[in-house]
Amino acid sequence: MQMGHLENKVKSAYIHIPFCNTICSYCDFCKVYYKTNLIDSYLDSLSMEIAEYYKGELLDTIYIGGGTPSCLSIDKLKRLFSIIDKLKKIDNLEFTFECNPEDINEELLKLLKSWGVNRLSIGVESFNKKILKILNRRYDIDIFSKIDMCKKYFDNINIDLMYAIPSENIDILNNDIDTIIKLDVPHISTYSLIIDKNTVMYNKKYKNIDDELDYDMYKLIIDKLSRYNYHHYEVSNFSKNGYESKHNLTYWNNEYYYGFGVGASGYIDKTRYDNTKSITKYISGCYRLESNKLSYNETVENAFILGFRKIDGINIKDFENRYGFNPRNIDIVKKLVRENKLEISEYNIKINKNYIYTSNDILCEFLGIDYQIEKNKNK
Repeated sequence: MQMGHLENKVKSAYIHIPFCNTICSYCDFCKVYYKTNLIDSYLDSLSMEIAEYYKGELLDTIYIGGGTPSCLSIDKLKRLFSIIDKLKKIDNLEFTFECNPEDINEELLKLLKSWGVNRLSIGVESFNKKILKILNRRYDIDIFSKIDMCKKYFDNINIDLMYAIPSENIDILNNDIDTIIKLDVPHISTYSLIIDKNTVMYNKKYKNIDDELDYDMYKLIIDKLSRYNYHHYEVSNFSKNGYESKHNLTYWNNEYYYGFGVGASGYIDKTRYDNTKSITKYISGCYRLESNKLSYNETVENAFILGFRKIDGINIKDFENRYGFNPRNIDIVKKLVRENKLEISEYNIKINKNYIYTSNDILCEFLGIDYQIEKNKNK
């Protein structure tokens, strides 16, 4: 069998803005408190990093995340967008900007619109004051008026919902889901809380809720959102028809993307890299922390692990075109099909919906399958 063609097109760019007015108790992303004297230096370095590494590709998606990008002043945001404007973009670019509800105002939304942003991702997390206090998310606003304001300028809006928070119960989550449904946005991202090291919650010795309650919460989210025509298209993501996140699909389809900014990660020319998490080093021009050139086998392994995060799984024809063999021929795929953990149709291989909640156990089975890949690619 001929080797497949590994697509070399860089499709996306992620830009990390680490500044925050407050630090959420669960956050383990690269972040620092808002310091005016740091921002100009950071943007200088961001501009230089892009100039050094960006090769002029036409991008399908751009995503500005953080941190809290919306905490920047209007003047600093204008400078940020003038830097990003050097990136070449397709006509129907998906351009996402993360913001916190308390930062939303007409001036911000008009600015974002004027620079081509066409998708908002809003970090709501919960509507319950008790839960928000645990998360250190202290906003006291009318969320409905904020979302209505956003809808005047954007129709593509995502809301983040966090669940499985210590002291949360099914009733609290049910009320949160009901509120999100009333907001009527086309995309919802849901995250089961993981208490990571180097977070305030970990230091305060919070514990994860028990697995049975976590599972009941996950089922509730799927059941309720499906009744309101939200398509469950990835383990943690739901959308109305046509509003799937193109940027995140770049990751799950194992395609190339830039990561610019402190703590950002990227995947370019068969190489995965991580930027330094030290803002001091980043500002001094030391951008890269480490990089790893992937072998063909590692690339295919990633394709399985990332691809099976999608509810529809892996497209067999696309996989064969890219990697040179039919994925259904892999021994571990055959084994998981026999165990009814994977399902095969004419076009796709996907995880059985009854095993989505425990999908990480299935994905781990694809680690270290080099010998199976070699056996198939050489046929």
